[in-house]
Amino acid sequence: MLQKEALARISINKLLEDAGWRFFPTEKGIANIQLEPNVKIKQEDLDGIELKKTKNGFVDYLLLDENGFPFVVVEAKKDAIHPLDAKEQARKYANSLRCKYIILTNGSIHYFWNLEKGNPEMITSFPTYESLKESKALTSDIKSITDMKIDKYFVALSQEPSLETSSAWKTEDDELIFKYCMDNGIRVLRHYQLGAIKSVQTAINDGKTRFLLEMATGTGKTLTSAGIIKMFIRSEVAKRVLFLVDRIELENQAKKDLGRYLSKDGIKVEIYKENKQDWNSADVVISTIQSFTTDNKYQKIFTPTDFDLVISDEAHRSIGGNSRAVFEYFLGYKLGLTATPKNYLKGIEFDETDPRELERRLMLDTYHIFGCDSGNPTFSYTLNDGVKDGILVNPTIVDARTDITTELLSEQGLTIDSSSDDVEVSVTSKDGRKTKVMTEKNYEKDFFSEATNKVFCMTFMENALRDPITNEIGKGIIFCVNQAHARKITEILNDIADKMFPGKYNSDFAVQITSNVMDAQQMTINFANNKLNGYSKWNEDYETSKSRIAVTVAMMTTGYDCSDIINLGLMRPVFSPTDFIQMKGRGTRLHTFEFKDKKIKKDTFKIFDFFATCEFFETKFKYDEKLSLPKHIKSGDGGEVDPSVIDKVINKGADFLLTIEEEKVPETGMLIDRKLYTKFEDKVRQDPNVQKMIEELDIEKLEWYLKDQVFDKPTEYFNIPKLEQALGMDRRITVREVAMNILGLLTGYKSKKEKLVDEFNNFKLLNKEELEQYAGEKIDDIETVFEAYIVDEFVRECVYTKQYSKLMNSVIKDELKEISSIRLKNKPLLEYIKDYVAENDINCDNYKRR
Repeated sequence: MLQKEALARISINKLLEDAGWRFFPTEKGIANIQLEPNVKIKQEDLDGIELKKTKNGFVDYLLLDENGFPFVVVEAKKDAIHPLDAKEQARKYANSLRCKYIILTNGSIHYFWNLEKGNPEMITSFPTYESLKESKALTSDIKSITDMKIDKYFVALSQEPSLETSSAWKTEDDELIFKYCMDNGIRVLRHYQLGAIKSVQTAINDGKTRFLLEMATGTGKTLTSAGIIKMFIRSEVAKRVLFLVDRIELENQAKKDLGRYLSKDGIKVEIYKENKQDWNSADVVISTIQSFTTDNKYQKIFTPTDFDLVISDEAHRSIGGNSRAVFEYFLGYKLGLTATPKNYLKGIEFDETDPRELERRLMLDTYHIFGCDSGNPTFSYTLNDGVKDGILVNPTIVDARTDITTELLSEQGLTIDSSSDDVEVSVTSKDGRKTKVMTEKNYEKDFFSEATNKVFCMTFMENALRDPITNEIGKGIIFCVNQAHARKITEILNDIADKMFPGKYNSDFAVQITSNVMDAQQMTINFANNKLNGYSKWNEDYETSKSRIAVTVAMMTTGYDCSDIINLGLMRPVFSPTDFIQMKGRGTRLHTFEFKDKKIKKDTFKIFDFFATCEFFETKFKYDEKLSLPKHIKSGDGGEVDPSVIDKVINKGADFLLTIEEEKVPETGMLIDRKLYTKFEDKVRQDPNVQKMIEELDIEKLEWYLKDQVFDKPTEYFNIPKLEQALGMDRRITVREVAMNILGLLTGYKSKKEKLVDEFNNFKLLNKEELEQYAGEKIDDIETVFEAYIVDEFVRECVYTKQYSKLMNSVIKDELKEISSIRLKNKPLLEYIKDYVAENDINCDNYKRR
C-alpha cells in the first residue's frame, strides 16, 4: 500500500513540474511548492458553528503565488481513494489559508476546483501559475457581463468605431442609422442574432457555464459568435477565446469573418497554426479540432485555464468522438453552435440496429455536453423561422427513384458501412426484417450499374433549375458515395453536357472536387467566387462560373457559403440527419441574380433526391415534383440487377514463376532499411514542391503529394512498411503522420505505449462523469482492460463475439473481476470500449478496425 502511495506522489510531482511549478529555486524563479505545511483549522460544533478551538492539519502540497502567498491547495490521496472523497477536507484547508483554488488528485484522476464558482471539474494536466493568474473566467464577476447593454449595433460599432460620431448616429433615427450601416457594408445584428446573444447573458446570470445555440445554415452563426466574443472580452469575463472548427478551410473563413467584425475594436484574431510561437498574444485563437487532437497537442502546449471561452462551431460534428476530449480539457465557459436541431427527429421511430439511432444518441449527447439536458437549447432559430422572416428559402424536392433504388428502399432497406472491407453484410432488425448493408468501398464499383448512374445524371440535367440570367443550368452540388463514384458521375455529366450544349463546355461543365484531387480546396473557393475554369460562355458580360456543377463526397457540406447554388443532387443514401441538414443548407441562402437592369431573387432551389432521404427526414415538406423514371433498369451485362446477390469475379490472368530464393532478414533489419528514413526525409525536403508546402504548412496537399508522387515509385520505392522498419516502430504509422513530421507539426513518432496512454487520457475525459465514482485502483484496472482490447487479438475477438467467459482465463481475468459491474453510457464496460475503439481508430500494431 505504501508503495502505491509513493507511486501516486511520483506521478503528482511530475504533473506539477510539467506545469512549471518548482520544488527548488531555478533560473525561472523561487521555489513555489511547499510540502506538507502545517495548517490551523478552526473546529465546528454539531450545529456547524465555528469555535475558537483549532487543530493542526497538513496540506499535501501548497502552491504559492509570485509573492510567496498561498495560492492553490493540492490534496493528494493514495491510488485506492477517489479524489472527491477529500473534497471537504481540502475546502477547510483552503478556507484557512484563504486559497480560492484546489486540486484534488490520487495520481490517476485529478480535479480542479474554483471555490468561488461551481463544482470540481476533471482535468488531465495541472494548470500553470501564469494561466491561473491571467484567467478571467476564474476570477471575474459575472455582473460585468450580465449587466452589459447589447443592441443590434453592438457588433456594428466594432466594425466601424467612428459610427457613434457619424451624422446618422447623432440623429437618433434608427432608420437612418440602419441605412448608413447598409450603405457602408456594416453588418447589423438581426433580431434573432441579438436574441441569441442575450440568451447567453441570461444563462450566465442563472449560473450556467455551457450554452448551445441552434441556428439554421445561413442565419449568421459567425456574426452571432462575434457578438458573444465581444461581450465576453469587453466585460473581462474572458481574456482569451478558442474558436474550434472541424475543417481546415473553415479556419481562414472564420478568421476573415471574425477579423472583419472585431479587429477594428482591438480584438486580435489569429489562426493557431500560423502563429504557433505567439498564439497567446491573440484574443481569439482559431484552430481545427484535428490540429489540437493530433499527437494530443492540446495537452502538451496548453493548460486547462488558457482559454476562458471555448466555442465549437458545428458542435455536433466537431466534438463527436475523441474530439470532445479537447473540449472537455479546458475549464471555463463552453459554447456550441449547430445547425442541427434535436427536434428534427420528432416522430421518427428508430431500430436499435439502425445506424440512424447512433445519430439520434449523438444529438442527445450534444445537448448533455452543453448543459441542456432538458432537451431545450439555450437558443433556437430554425430553417422554418428563417423562411418566415424572409432570410432563407425552402427547397423544391425532386423525389426520383429508379427500379433499383425503389426495391432497395422498400423491403430490404439499405445502409452504407464504411468500416468493413467485406462486400456485403446482413443485419436482422427486431421484427426479423433483413437490412442490406453495403460497404462504401464496393457500393459504386460492384453494385450500381452504369445505367443507374446515367439515369441519375439525365434526370438531373433535364430537370435542373436554370440560371435566370443566361438560362444555362444553374450552379449546383452533387453528393456522391465515394471518390470513385464522384469521378464516374463527373464523367457522365460532362458527356451529357457536351451533347446537350455543343461548344459551350470542354469537359468542364462538371468538376470533381474531392480530397484526393489536387487544389480541391482552391476549387471550392473559385466555385463560390464564380471563376472556376473561367467565366460562362453563355453571356460574356455576366460573371458566373463556367463550371456549373461541383461533384463531391463531403468536402462542401459544412460552412460552405455559395449563395447562388440552386441545384443539389443526392446521388447517395443519407442516413445522418446532420449530414442531410448540412447538405440541404448549401441551397437555403438568399441570393439576387443581377445583370444590368435585371434583379431576380432566388425563391427556391431543387434537391434531387434519389434515395427518399427527404421522405424519411422531412415528411412535412410538399414534394413539388415527382418524375416518372424508366422501369426495369438493366445492369451493364444486360441482366437484371438483383439487390440481394452480388457476384464479384477477379481474373488475375496468366503468369509463371521463373526462379525463387529465400533469405531470412535478421530482427535488426537490413542496413538499407535502417538508413531509409533519413534518406527519405532528405530526399523529400529537397523537392521544390514539398518546400512550398512546408512554407504554407499545407498538410492536406503534402499528404496527397506523398501518396501520389512519392510512395511506391520505382525510383526509390519508399513506402510506409519500410519507414516503419527503419524507425523501429512497434505500431503502424500513417501517411498523415509522415506529412506532419515533415512539416514540423509533430516531433517524432510515438510508441504504441505512448499512443495508448494518450488515448486512455482522452477516454477518461470523455467519461469523466461516470468515472467519478471509481477510485484509482479501479481506473488502473479499466486502463489495463482498455489496452488489452486494443493490442490483444484474442481479447478483441472474445468481446466482439460476446464470448466473455473465455476472458476469465485470459491475462486480464483479475482486472475484469474488479470492474465487472462498471457501465458507461448505460453499456457494460467491455461493450462501451468496443464501440469507443471502433469510433476512434487507434493506430497500434495488431489493432484491426471491425
